[in-house]
Amino acid sequence: MEQLTSADLKRWLDDPDRAKPVLLDVREPWEVAICALPGARHVPMNAVPARTGELDPAADTVVICHHGARSYQVGMFLEHRGFGRVYNLFGGVDAWARSIDPTMATY
Repeated sequence: MEQLTSADLKRWLDDPDRAKPVLLDVREPWEVAICALPGARHVPMNAVPARTGELDPAADTVVICHHGARSYQVGMFLEHRGFGRVYNLFGGVDAWARSIDPTMATY
């Protein structure tokens, strides 16, 4: 699993020549209600094992949480299930809000 900074993810999302990754937000519903990256797919961490079949193991998947710890755990889980292109958003949505989108709500 590769660690991806907010700046790295922003460059990736802004690159018209690069396929967009799956943004997998594993936070709780109340957290997503406060803020979320546009286009992110919400699957709470505790639901990931039951819903892994809904995800494409061949897709670039960026796992997102508040600060990067839960997403790292989910990323490890996905790698152990055969997902080959998993990225952890280092610093999570908190880092994204602080360095990329200062209009995003924080908590």
